Amino acid sequence: MSKKRALGKGLSALLESADADLAKDSPIGVGSKAVGSISSIHINQIEANPFNPRTQFEEDALNELAASIGEHGIIQPLTVRKLGRDKYQLISGERRFRASQLAGVEEVPCYIRVADDQTMLEMALVENIQRVDLNAVEVALSYKRLIDECNFTQEELSKKLGKSRSNIANFLRLLNLPVPIQVGIKEGLISMGHARALLSLKTEELQLDAFKKVIADNLSVRDVEALVKGTTPKTKGGTASKSVSADFSSFQSSLSKVFGKSVKINSNNKGGGKVVIAFNSEDELENIINQLG
Repeated sequence: MSKKRALGKGLSALLESADADLAKDSPIGVGSKAVGSISSIHINQIEANPFNPRTQFEEDALNELAASIGEHGIIQPLTVRKLGRDKYQLISGERRFRASQLAGVEEVPCYIRVADDQTMLEMALVENIQRVDLNAVEVALSYKRLIDECNFTQEELSKKLGKSRSNIANFLRLLNLPVPIQVGIKEGLISMGHARALLSLKTEELQLDAFKKVIADNLSVRDVEALVKGTTPKTKGGTASKSVSADFSSFQSSLSKVFGKSVKINSNNKGGGKVVIAFNSEDELENIINQLG
């Protein structure tokens, strides 16, 4: 079959022919590597997905997954597309791919499918949104890329992802916040609830001032909402909330960086209090427990 002209610059140019996504038998691995099948592929024949919205992977969590893969193997296959003879590219499963490399695994089970550049981008973004614990800013950026680069409307995206349109709109609004606040969300210093409250302030200067106060005084979401409305934050008992000391505030910030999640130290008037570590999934909780243990 004659070769087709390359589809353009970037990933498309890697497609070698009209059958470049059609798998051919290879001496490496088990069975015929046909599109739609699950085959064992040598890990050196697979390259990472440049469309993956996730750019940060926790080293400890990767090492734990690598140890599990070394002992039990990969339970869920990676998903790849074929670029040419003996050459594949990840569509989803980069965390498993990286952990397999750390574990020294030579071959990994892969589901092979056909995908052009736009489909690759769409699948990578949707897979990450649905199955990986992205932080709120990464989710927002994924939504924006699906809208800008895959030409989805918010309504179409809502139906595709099974999420409400208001949910998508709320995440997208986070991208209107100043960069330092977006970084604070990514580092777990504030929650999405804090960020949504800060959005009510009309200027970046007011938002940044309030953000600094949230960090310094360990304000709750309700505190921030009260601050935005120009009222004094109150506790359930009706007394003003007590800020943590400067030492505790610094310790709180350090803990947030260690766990990569929001850590709050709440004190009361009797000298007691509690340390609260936020998590969004069972995997995150297990990782926190392992770090504490």
